[in-house]
Amino acid sequence: MGSGLALVVGASGGVGAAVLDQLRAAARFGRVHGVSRAVDGLDITDEASVAALAARLSDGPPLELVFVATGVLHDGFEPERSFKALEAAHLRRDFEVNALGPALLARHLIPLLPRDRRALFVALSARVGSIGDNRLGGWHSYRASKAALNMILKTLAVELARTHPQAVVAGLHPGTVDTDLSKPFQRGVTPETLFTPEQSATHLLAVLDGLQPADSGGVFAWDGARVPE
Repeated sequence: MGSGLALVVGASGGVGAAVLDQLRAAARFGRVHGVSRAVDGLDITDEASVAALAARLSDGPPLELVFVATGVLHDGFEPERSFKALEAAHLRRDFEVNALGPALLARHLIPLLPRDRRALFVALSARVGSIGDNRLGGWHSYRASKAALNMILKTLAVELARTHPQAVVAGLHPGTVDTDLSKPFQRGVTPETLFTPEQSATHLLAVLDGLQPADSGGVFAWDGARVPE
């Protein structure tokens, strides 16, 4: 894709680690770097932590890809089956990790993107964050936080189209991936639709290869199909 820097945020997770490995193996960029809470202490919900990351990167090569592979689904809270299970703490936690974190990353990292060439800011989203595709209800906190993320990405795309005409901002739906995030929810998932992290990374990087500036602001599934808004 380019000769600059590719940054994977959440590089110690299943999908993030696989994306990092494949980017390095493919030599798509001049340099590939991964960061995470587990390895670097990065807290994407803390603005000082994100700003410090941006400061460390500001003297390096141009930032041509930001791949945000962070997210939370359960981890102390079970997805709600009904509005009766709504809790402020659950909503707050999901919004902080799934929407606030990527927004802060955009705030501090997008200024490092080049304006004269292709650059990408992408984040893992989810099909259940689609308002138009919601036919089952439930999972209020997760759905709403991913819908908020999708709106943030859309708004970023509108703004960047004015200043970075070759940039692409997008959400990525990885499908059901065999990681800790999906473990409790894999019942009923057929083997052919349960991906390893490596399979998911391969799919998502192929999607990135095909995205054009006209696609900016959309959310795309692992097979390249656009997810309804």
